[in-house]
Amino acid sequence: MTQAILTLNAGSSSIKFALFRHTTPIPPQPELSGQIDGIGARPHLKAKDAQGRLLDDADLPIDGEAPHRAALAHLVAWLASHEAGFTIAGVGHRVVHGGQDYAQPIRLDDEHLARLRALIPLAPLHQPHNLAGIEAMAAALPGVPQIACFDTAFHRTQPPVAQLFALPRRITAQGVRRYGFHGLSYEYIADVLPRHLPPEQANGRVVVAHLGNGASMCAMRGRKSQATTMGFTAVEGLMMGTRSGSLDPGVLLYLMDYEGMDAKALTRLLYKESGLLGVSGISQDMRELLASEKPEAKEAVDLFCYRIVREIGSLAAAIGGLDALVFTGGIGEHAAPVREKVSRQLSWLGLEFDAAANAAGEKRISAAGSPVTALVLATNEEWMIARHTAKLLADDA
Repeated sequence: MTQAILTLNAGSSSIKFALFRHTTPIPPQPELSGQIDGIGARPHLKAKDAQGRLLDDADLPIDGEAPHRAALAHLVAWLASHEAGFTIAGVGHRVVHGGQDYAQPIRLDDEHLARLRALIPLAPLHQPHNLAGIEAMAAALPGVPQIACFDTAFHRTQPPVAQLFALPRRITAQGVRRYGFHGLSYEYIADVLPRHLPPEQANGRVVVAHLGNGASMCAMRGRKSQATTMGFTAVEGLMMGTRSGSLDPGVLLYLMDYEGMDAKALTRLLYKESGLLGVSGISQDMRELLASEKPEAKEAVDLFCYRIVREIGSLAAAIGGLDALVFTGGIGEHAAPVREKVSRQLSWLGLEFDAAANAAGEKRISAAGSPVTALVLATNEEWMIARHTAKLLADDA
């Protein structure tokens, strides 16, 4: 039997998984991978092997009041029937929030789980599902180490002033601060930057735009986080698929006073009804909006790009300029029109855009000789989780 590491990324409406050979180093491609989408609506499992061949592509008979738990149970059974020849040495989990305490991956136990449950109010859409995945895998694979890898950990290198809110100290002392998210994605990009840029640029002033249904950006220097757009929760910063991004707090006070909205209604508004979906009234899917001729769709796309450009200016100011810009994530990697709308507005920072390279889907979309290099790089959070898991298993051994 060949030892393997299973990675699990349980989100608000999907579960991503991958099975990597437990070797040194961890191979870049998993032996099998896939995801269950549409949880809570129409669950669908799609999986492929290391050669990209389809292993499964089917709707799942899941309903009831606990669709996430049912989806995880189905996944455990599916893996048992498809992991022939492998024995799982450890399971690595993406955990969105590590709070102030967790700046490195950890091997989970009951005490750690209790502390992570206390962080659910800080990431209500993600943390409960992350922890449900941990509990399901621990029950399905008793005795197999469960490793938590935190999306907030990468941002702990930020200077203290970048993590502060201008609130009374009695509140900030309780942990109300900027945490930042998408850290596993940024960590991967930071790891591979030297393959695509000369050392002085890779370790220079870099802004990474992780653009997807959830979207944020991170400013790096020395390939370490210096500032990011998300803060206390994953709703701050950029406009997203269904999340509002940054909002004047006075809007919330107005809605509470004059619309009678309570915390539950505001949470639904900010997390589920806003962003691309709210502005367009059509869809949260960037592909659908780019294909639409409706003015509301165009306005949603324009606002999405405008907010990115504004935040790039802010992040560049935080790190003293810009040497490179990296697009990643589902929208960042695949939506050429979005990259173009953003890049063309950054000539003032020194970015000379190559429209032909962008349209052709090339990795480098800045012109030759551009003072600022623009790249399109695929992220790989699953591989990063697998690598962290393998390291902890080796340390334990």
